[in-house]
Amino acid sequence: MLTIRENLKEVMTGGNPDRYVKQYEFLDIIMECPLGVEFRYGETWKDNWGITWQWPEGQLGQFPVHDEEHIVLKDVTKWKEQVTIPSFPSDEASWAAAVEHANNVDRTQKYVAPFYAPGLFEMTHHLMSMENALMALYEEPEAMHELIDALVERELEFARLAVKYIKPDALFHHDDWGSQKASFVSPEMFEEFFLAPYKKIYGFWKENGVELIVHHNDSYSANLVPFMIDMGIDIWQGAMSTNDIPALIEKYGDKITFMGDVDSGIVDFPGWTPEIVREEVEKSVKRCGKLHFIPCLSQGLNISSFPGVYEEVDKAIGEMSEKMF
Repeated sequence: MLTIRENLKEVMTGGNPDRYVKQYEFLDIIMECPLGVEFRYGETWKDNWGITWQWPEGQLGQFPVHDEEHIVLKDVTKWKEQVTIPSFPSDEASWAAAVEHANNVDRTQKYVAPFYAPGLFEMTHHLMSMENALMALYEEPEAMHELIDALVERELEFARLAVKYIKPDALFHHDDWGSQKASFVSPEMFEEFFLAPYKKIYGFWKENGVELIVHHNDSYSANLVPFMIDMGIDIWQGAMSTNDIPALIEKYGDKITFMGDVDSGIVDFPGWTPEIVREEVEKSVKRCGKLHFIPCLSQGLNISSFPGVYEEVDKAIGEMSEKMF
């Protein structure tokens, strides 16, 4: 029987896996890195950028508050005056919990992966709202390039510290680039603003011992896959079924692996049942095949919104492995 890492490599390279990869089983995500990202259900709070967040009770996630009183960046041409970019703590004490976690990972089985969020596109709209960020790409491209370059340097600051302290061999990075049906920007605009910055970020990680770039983006982005490959993404996690994953595997599977196709919105809801989960997992693995594909919830961590769903998906994947391999 192949190890978890060996089996993943067989899936990614089009080899001979002996089972399906079970969602995030190959990643040990080091959430203890001092990233400064908080998840505070039922609360309103302000982060170290000055962004005000709300996670209302009964909702599945959090989002920034962008009214006139709370929006951080009101004029993108004045971003240097209006945005204070926070640094990461670099002392040993701040990284001690992350180091302890990383040192206890069996790297023959799993990859050590720091978590990074939000990514470049999300950070722009967290600061200035989605509408203003999208309009700024058209109206103030020079200022947006400058802001994105500054965000790149901050990401590289984190990368240097993570490499120093936990010596990762994978990265789990978030940045959502679309709705369920379309990308937020055209491929041409995505290439203009985000391709080179991400090549710089992911290139640094690859140059410093990271074998796997796993990028979370639970949205429609089939039109951006060539750029994902160019920027160095190895696994697109969160790839929703609306992207036509089988067609993407056929076209790009020798260059990138697709992780998802079990949409969280379909199986992860208050009235979920094991039967619903099994049905969706079976449909997914049968249409997507055994290679260049990892069946997984589109959720951006190894969790589910409702208790038991993530574990039931794992169980269903295991059952399909017994039938299909």
